[in-house]
Parts: sequence; structure tokens; C-alpha cells
Amino acid sequence: MKTVDVHAHVDAPEVSALVHGRPGLLAEQAEQLATFGDESTRRNVELAATAYRPLLGDLDCRLARMDRSGIDVQALSVIPTLYHYWAEQKLAAEIVEAANTTVAGFVKQRPDRFVGLATVALQHPEAAAEQLGRAMGALGMRGVEISTNVAGRDLSDRSLDPFWAAAEELDAFVFIHPWGCTLGDRLVIGYLGNVVGNPTETTLALHHLVFGGVFDRFPRLRVCGAHGGGYFPHYLGRADHAYDVRPESRTMRRRPSEYLDHIYFDSLVYTADNLARLVTAVGADRVVIGTDYPFDMAVTDPLDRLAAISLTQREYAAIAGATATRLLGPLTG
Repeated sequence: MKTVDVHAHVDAPEVSALVHGRPGLLAEQAEQLATFGDESTRRNVELAATAYRPLLGDLDCRLARMDRSGIDVQALSVIPTLYHYWAEQKLAAEIVEAANTTVAGFVKQRPDRFVGLATVALQHPEAAAEQLGRAMGALGMRGVEISTNVAGRDLSDRSLDPFWAAAEELDAFVFIHPWGCTLGDRLVIGYLGNVVGNPTETTLALHHLVFGGVFDRFPRLRVCGAHGGGYFPHYLGRADHAYDVRPESRTMRRRPSEYLDHIYFDSLVYTADNLARLVTAVGADRVVIGTDYPFDMAVTDPLDRLAAISLTQREYAAIAGATATRLLGPLTG
């Protein structure tokens, strides 16, 4: 059995060149600064230019880190700052092509160690559906990485249905990864834009997929929430209670907890207690390894953390790689 990390990033410098100086980028950066604040923003820029650079771009550095972490295969996705959902259709197509070419290039170098997750221009849903088809066809991608909202539209917005239809038809693995949070400057201290913001955004996104009826409309859809799915797995009892007592909460066909058959969760919850609670809440067959390579909010010893909780051999194997292999498709080598 191969061990698989579904949450590992690459940079695509060509994307940054495409958007440099654009008004949409400047607005996006101003919004991010308002959420993360000066200190965290400066720190992220410094790390991107120093510690992260070889880990993101150098193949040998990446493979060495994977080997030390016990990871056989990474499912590669671009860093989430490269979504740029503000881009008009022509520029968006160029961004998608550059991002997907970069990911495919890594996979081509070592198809025994990498599989790819595509980028799509989700702000243009019809185009995104076509882009996903091309990526999973011509480029051999295994799925797609998307954010938790699309320039202010939640993932339950009906305008996104063409994308969801394509993801279902293609049996795509949809990895939901936020960047920042719509709570804005309430999170400006202490890197709360990441510490609180990222899991909050994932929590909201997953609730929108459930309460917004997306899984009812696309019953074969499967998604994975980064960072353990945020708070979603741990408050399903509250969601179920609302469904039982509040008529306006019955916006879908089943109780919220019954939609777990559509959702997977990465293991990036840091402590053994939290990981054990996640497994208890959703079942070992819904959890997959995620490290957030190569960032400072990542973990470098995912298998040690997995071994620290009480699991059967079958449960350990499912989380370490068996479930991810089933979701992503056959792994070569």
C-alpha cells in the first residue's frame, strides 16, 4: 500500500507574472492585508522568498521531504493564493493553463510519486466545467482544487451547477481549500486569518454544500475538506438538531449528518486527541492524510501522528493511503 498526501502544494510563477499589476490583484491583495494584517503579510512574503522557495520548486528537495515524512505519493495542487477568481474570462483561461501546466510538469517528472489536481476558473462555471474535462483528459489530472467561495458566491450558488455537474460526471476528487476568511479585519491579530479563518471558511463551505442542496442535485459528487473540514464534523449534532426543530433548516432531503457519504476530511488537525475525535466523528474511511506541504502550518510527520491514536490495522491503512488511492485512481510505480 502506498501512503498518499492529498494536501500538498506547488507554486506556478507563470501565474504571478500573468496577474502582476492588474487592478483585480491589487484589490485582492488589499483584502488579504485587511484580514491578515501587516505583520503576518510581511512574514508570508519573507517565507515565500526564502524557506518555501526550494521546497515548492525543487524536485529533489520535495522528494527528500516526502521520504522523511514517509509519504509515497503527493496529490499536487497550486498554492491557494493563485485562484484569482476576479479574473475576466480570457485572463482566467491563461491562469488555468499556466497553473495546470505547472502541476502536470511535476507529475510528468515523477509519475510514481505525484498525481495532479487541476485549477479551474470557477468564476466562469461553464468554462470551469470544460477546463476540468480537459485537465482530467489530456493532462491526466485526478481532480480539482477549489476555494470555499467564488468572489463572494457561496459554493451552493446555482450558477455553479455546471461545474458541479462536470465534477460528478468525471468522478473528480474535489479538494476544497480556503485562503483567508470573509470575517475580514476581525482576524487581523495573531495570524487568525489562517488559524481561525481557514477552518471557518471550510466549515461554511461544507454546510453550504449540504444545506444548499448541492449533494441532492449531484448525488455522486465527492469532496474533501482541508484542515480536517474545519468545525463541520464536530458540530453535525447541532446541524441535525436544527433540521429536526426548525422548518427553515430543512433545505435538503436528509439530515445533515447523512451527507457524510459525500465528504472526506484531511488529517491536518495537529494533535492526537483532535485526530481521534475526527475519526470518531466521521469514521476512518472518511479521513485521508493531508500535510499542507510545505508551509509552516504544515506537519512533517503525518504517519507518526496517525500511529499515536488507537486504530485497527484496516483503519490505519485506510487513512494512510487506501482511501485516497480509491478516490484518486490507480497510482503508478
